[in-house]
Amino acid sequence: MNSRLAILVKGELHRLHKYNLTSVSVLVALIWGVFLFFLDSSLDTMLPFVLVMDATMMSIMYVGAVMFFEKSESTISTMLVTPVTNSELVLSKVLANTLHNMFASALIITVFMIIKDVSINIPLVVIAILLTTAFHTTLGVFMAYYQKDFTGMLVNVMIFSFVLFVPSVLFLLNVISGPIWEAILLINPIQAGQEIILAAFKDYEFTYKYYFSLSYLIVLGILGYKYFVLPKFQDYAVKQSGV
Repeated sequence: MNSRLAILVKGELHRLHKYNLTSVSVLVALIWGVFLFFLDSSLDTMLPFVLVMDATMMSIMYVGAVMFFEKSESTISTMLVTPVTNSELVLSKVLANTLHNMFASALIITVFMIIKDVSINIPLVVIAILLTTAFHTTLGVFMAYYQKDFTGMLVNVMIFSFVLFVPSVLFLLNVISGPIWEAILLINPIQAGQEIILAAFKDYEFTYKYYFSLSYLIVLGILGYKYFVLPKFQDYAVKQSGV
């Protein structure tokens, strides 16, 4: 990582803390700790679901919130006159949000492991959360380009949740099942994230679905970043600067 990118990532992490998003992550982990302490032990099976939600929906929300705070403070217009490239600006957002979400997920995992003694493969879950968060952060940046305000962003996140997240959760809970749904959900990025996160837990059987999901998130993430997110950033930045 070059020095400029490192400085940008540090700045993004500072903004996440400044806007109290780090505090939100800690609060969420504490809330889960309270629930797990007082409620039924079967709730330890919810950890994959919680991690999927954190790496997908929360990733989009966090990066969207930061970008709208930046908009209100005219941060983007200031960055345009600094000696940094668009790719460095965009990549710093993806890296910082991914690191932040890794921290948030680590807190949640720690709570589950301490209170409910959940067994989990740490290397596999790190890879899974890293890829899933990076992909959905990239998607969140792209979604933020086209929203006039944070309310609009929330509405679109809810639509995204209904279309992609809910079917994935229903499939996880066996509410919907069968080869047709399995084939349809293969192209769902949330389902892909769920598949590779589940691999970190015991009794998971590695099949083509794991390797397809892993490759799908990597390839689609790179293509989306290169051909959609990065090219549109200049237009977004200029529009935010009022030029």
